Amino acid sequence: MAINHQTERTQSSEVVRTEARALLELAMRLDGPMAAPFARAVELLAEAAGRGERVVLLGMGKSGLIARKIAATFCSTGTPAYFLHPAEAMHGDLGVVVAGDVVVALSASGETEEVLALLPALARLGCSLISLCGEGGSTLAQASEVWLDASVAAEACVLNLAPTASTTVMLALGDALALEVSRRRGFAVEDFAELHPGGRLGRRLARVGELMHSGEALPRVSRDTPMAQVIHEMSHKRLGMTTVLGEGNALLGVISDGDLRRLLERDGPNSLAHTAGEIMNARPVTIAPEAFAGEALALMEARKITSLIVVAASGEALGVVHLHDLWVTARA
Repeated sequence: MAINHQTERTQSSEVVRTEARALLELAMRLDGPMAAPFARAVELLAEAAGRGERVVLLGMGKSGLIARKIAATFCSTGTPAYFLHPAEAMHGDLGVVVAGDVVVALSASGETEEVLALLPALARLGCSLISLCGEGGSTLAQASEVWLDASVAAEACVLNLAPTASTTVMLALGDALALEVSRRRGFAVEDFAELHPGGRLGRRLARVGELMHSGEALPRVSRDTPMAQVIHEMSHKRLGMTTVLGEGNALLGVISDGDLRRLLERDGPNSLAHTAGEIMNARPVTIAPEAFAGEALALMEARKITSLIVVAASGEALGVVHLHDLWVTARA
């Protein structure tokens, strides 16, 4: 049987267009009638986090999978959160919920039995309830302190049955909540780095002070060091450069492989008659130890250099970070 690939492509792209339209409609609601309830939901969540309480995400089936991801986004952006399976909650797991927690319940219909069964217990615990569902007149929406409209005109499924556009809208709405709460609480890049010590993000957000070559690995000479010793130090430390340090490890300058090549081209056999202080670059590019690896890499690429001197606020040279270290770390 012949396959009409054009028809397949059209049907596939229509799935994406259907979900995109649902997201655009959500954005319009957020700019319009849902602006006030969304702001109230953010306020409840931010206040709870500020008191040290948590966000509890509930949902069954596909809504439960989306709730898990939203909980992860809250945690990733500095707001303690966790997913609670409604069915398991009815058999003892409800014990993890404490007074003051804010519950965010997801249900496309607003009539999910397992979620509704928890409402009396959550009310007794004194939890605030925020619902993400598509029916404002549903039992869940009516029981909520804040209802956020997650309705869609149609699912992307050709049968209009499988949760597709509706779960996409829930996910986007949950992300919007998590990120707005994070912004409200002043969550910064430094906080993000603390919560992502591993993986690609963690490596990109590693501190320069953690990556630098320091101590005995730091190439160093004094202003009066003869060129023969300068070359030996550079060869021995294998970073293609050396710092020139003064009293108290104060950074005076830097000598790179490029500086040596230019010296040899200019002075030839007389090159070794110089001292470090005579040929050093007295204005080296430096970076603070608390800077991120990604920041250091961008600086090196912009300045077309292979090393940065890590310098304390006092002017003391602490170490050297090399381009190769950053390529492994920040590009991983």
